[in-house]
Order: sequence, then structure tokens, then C-alpha cells
Amino acid sequence: MNKLNPPMPVVAAPDAADRELAALLDEPLASACERPDAAAATGGLRSRLTARLAASQAAEAPMTTRRRKRLPRNTLAPGVTAQTLYSAPAGRSLRPGEPLRARLLELAPGATLAADALGDAHAGFASHQRELLVLSGSVVLQGQVLSQRDYHLLPAGVPMPALHAEQGALLFLREADLPAQPGDAAVTVFDAAAGWPAFAPGIRRRVLWQRDGQAALLYHAEPGASVPLHRHGHDEECLMLQGELFLDDLLLQQGDYQLAPAGTGHRITETDTGVVIYAHGDLDLAFGVLPE
Repeated sequence: MNKLNPPMPVVAAPDAADRELAALLDEPLASACERPDAAAATGGLRSRLTARLAASQAAEAPMTTRRRKRLPRNTLAPGVTAQTLYSAPAGRSLRPGEPLRARLLELAPGATLAADALGDAHAGFASHQRELLVLSGSVVLQGQVLSQRDYHLLPAGVPMPALHAEQGALLFLREADLPAQPGDAAVTVFDAAAGWPAFAPGIRRRVLWQRDGQAALLYHAEPGASVPLHRHGHDEECLMLQGELFLDDLLLQQGDYQLAPAGTGHRITETDTGVVIYAHGDLDLAFGVLPE
């Protein structure tokens, strides 16, 4: 076999949908639609696309999706801005695993963020659990340097220390109404020492924190990896650190965030590019039929 001229791959015959689209692809859309056969094809295609769009919108309706590039920035302190990914509505009970608030914090080189600049919006907010993940750059926290993908958890009752970014940093901060348990203390998980335990074919998972069935996690998925249809027992948060991911018909890219409430699910979870994702939700995914 000539290695410089390998055989052409076998291409499957077009299906009915391909033949239906042929009239629209052979020439400009406007002239194609003037023909009766193309008009019929267009009508059939349009009805299917409309039905798919309606189903996609219905599935997406309960979700909260945020695109970082579209989020407004609020100044918290000199050289420090915040973008709110999620804030729980006041006046109702929280769902299982629902955060009070999730934000991106950006510190310019030399900036310092004191705890009192975080702008607690709920009574007693400062007494709740906080999770901090460094997305880029580095910060100094009580003399400890945290760099990219390092994770720090402060249980309820442990004061939030000041953060200083000598060279600048982008951080994810999650705050939750989760009371401390006896023996709870601040925990740091360093990226360089944590490893990537195997989870599923093409997917590795790092458990950063867990309690009563919910967990904070990092996922590393290879190109082409996917997760089967699954349901959420807790609110599931997904923050894209690298790569692109399809959640059903929605494409998430670096910096994007989605919260799927407890009781919902995802039919499609797959990546063409490979991804690194921060997730907060079920420790053990519930695979099976989704709720109607």
C-alpha cells in the first residue's frame, strides 16, 4: 500500500434527510425555494427544526446559563472586579446543593481583596461555607500561595482571609448555606499534588470536597468523551475551565457557567475538544430516565 496515497474512506450513502436538504444545498436558498419539490423539503425541514427548537428551549428553561464575556463587572475594591454567575433568590428555601452565590473575581496585579469588600447580600452570609478555585494567576492567602487549579475550602465559622495577587489572578468563589460539622477546618487541595483518578472511559475526576452525597469536583475529559443520560439529585454547577462541552443542545466554552437545578437532567454531555471542568453537584451520578 502506498503510504503517501492512502485509500479514500468509505462514505455512507445519504439518508432521507440528506436528500431532502439537497435542493437547498445545490444552489442559493432563494431560487431553490421557488421549486415545488424544494418548497416541500423546506417545509418538512422547518417543522422538524421548529419542534427540535421547542424541545431544546423547554429543556433549557430551568437552567441558569451565564457567558462570562456578557456578564457585567462590579468593582469591589481598587483593582478588584466581580462577575456574578448565580445568586439564589431571597424568600424561598434552597434546593439540595443550591449555592447562595457564585462569582468570578478578577484581581489586577498588586490588588488586595479584604473579606469586608465581598458585599454580603444575605443576613449571616459571612458565616457560610466558601469555596475558592484559582482559574489563572496566583493569590496569597494567609502566607500560602495558591496557583492555577488550586482549591481552598473555608467551612462555616472560619473567617474569610484577605487575598493578594502580586501578578494578578482570576478566581471562582462559591458560597453556600452549609453549617459546619464538628472537626471541620480549612482545606487546601493543590493541583500539582492531587492527581487525576480514572472515572470513566476518557474521563478523569478529582474530588475536592464531599458531604452527604454532594461534592466539589474537577473533571478532565479527552476529546470525544461523553457521559450518559443522567439526573441531578443536587443542583449541578458546571464552570468551563478549558475546552468546549455540549450540554444537550447548548455549547459551553471557557469561562461559561451553567446551573442545572436538582430534579433536572442532561441527555447529552460530550466534548469534541477535550475539557477541564469544575463541577459542584452529585458525588455519584444517577443514570437513567429523565423527568418529564
